[in-house]
Amino acid sequence: MTFEPGCRNNWHIHHDGFQILLVTSGEGWYQEAGKPAQLLHAGDSVTIHEGVKHWHGATKDSWFSHVAITKGSSEWLEPVDDAAYAKLG
Repeated sequence: MTFEPGCRNNWHIHHDGFQILLVTSGEGWYQEAGKPAQLLHAGDSVTIHEGVKHWHGATKDSWFSHVAITKGSSEWLEPVDDAAYAKLG
């Protein structure tokens, strides 16, 4: 999956499984609800456990690509708040 600069997905939760993100290029953000956002770079990986509300996407100034390995179903929720995203990095 490739995100153009500033692009991110909505908050979401994976049920009956998990998700693994393998970052292949660029810079992006990963954030779990209630925790600070983590800056990701090529070579990083993230394991997202079942039931964890989160989002991921590009930084404001970089393209961002990752492979997402997902087991189970995804519940899509609200968009990431523009003002909160603008404060990152």
